[in-house]
Amino acid sequence: MQFIDDAEFQVAIDLDGGGKITSVKWREMEFAVPFRGSVLSSGWYPMAPWAGRIRDGLITSRSGVEHQLPTNIDPPNAIHGFGFSSSWQEIGPGRSLLHLPKPYMGATVEQTIEVLDDAIRWSLEYDDNGCDIPVWLGMHPWFARDLERGGAAEIEFSAAKMLQRGSDGLPTGELISPTPEPWDDAFTEVRGTPSVIWEDVARIDIESDAPWWVVYNEDPDGVCIEPQTAPPDAANLGISGENYIEALFVFSEG
Repeated sequence: MQFIDDAEFQVAIDLDGGGKITSVKWREMEFAVPFRGSVLSSGWYPMAPWAGRIRDGLITSRSGVEHQLPTNIDPPNAIHGFGFSSSWQEIGPGRSLLHLPKPYMGATVEQTIEVLDDAIRWSLEYDDNGCDIPVWLGMHPWFARDLERGGAAEIEFSAAKMLQRGSDGLPTGELISPTPEPWDDAFTEVRGTPSVIWEDVARIDIESDAPWWVVYNEDPDGVCIEPQTAPPDAANLGISGENYIEALFVFSEG
């Protein structure tokens, strides 16, 4: 377990539990959803070497070889990569390294979490080490819907386009105008700075140049705004992702 203790921030990172930020306290208020029975639905966790679902867990390398990814957590699809369910190696203060298993054998992901005066800077960097399987990265923060005081979490989010979802919940590849909330959707061409706001108490602005974002606000305990280098099932949609992502979570009074 890693701990970062700052004047206003206290952050706990469970290296053996998926490199997940299990606790994010700012001014003694807890902003991360606690564990509630599933590795998918708590904390702030890295998504690598893919983000979101991959249909039937099948992915094809650039050399044309098809690989089967694990589908045990969200059958029949593979979900959110290996990072959130693996052990990470500490390599420095707030820094950790993940050695990926097959079929990404040899590739690594480095995670860096840094506390600034009023923000948390979080980054992921993938090194393929010769692996030619497609990769895209993301961050999955579960923001607590209710703090100890103040109003419930509301999101500020606007985008020009979103991916249409099929009946199976996976994107079809067709870009459409955003539908009304609630959302469990992937967006692109984001306008402004995505934010989570607890009225009269706090707000978190999420600054990132990520080209894709997933927003989920159908859960009673938390909301998610997830920057990603590509959308769910990106490889099968013909969308390329990047090997690096960085986001700044800026805290202020609501």
